[in-house]
Amino acid sequence: MTVGMIVLMSLLGIGLGIVTPTIPYAYSRYMAVAIMAAFDSVVGAILGMLQEKFNMKIFVTGFFTNAFIAIVFTMFGDSLDVDIFLAAIVVFVSRIFTNLSQIRRILISNFELKKSKK
Repeated sequence: MTVGMIVLMSLLGIGLGIVTPTIPYAYSRYMAVAIMAAFDSVVGAILGMLQEKFNMKIFVTGFFTNAFIAIVFTMFGDSLDVDIFLAAIVVFVSRIFTNLSQIRRILISNFELKKSKK
């Protein structure tokens, strides 16, 4: 699976999200957490590909497990009347930014290496 394929699948998911019916407000927290967990997994997969450490089993299990656990924590927080979903969002966003910074470094390094060979 290439980076292009992951980007294509992500765009397909975004397109499906646009044409599907609106999610009721009561479920918006759960969807927000699930989307952030899924996006974290996709960005992690892209980083894994660039580092040549990508494993499809780890990606698929992480994708669904992260989303499921985040939703369970959100439900648990709702039952306690505590906004635990905010902690999950903060963690996922932090991981996404960390992975994106590593992706940026790898891409810049690869670009500079190719440029110096010319």
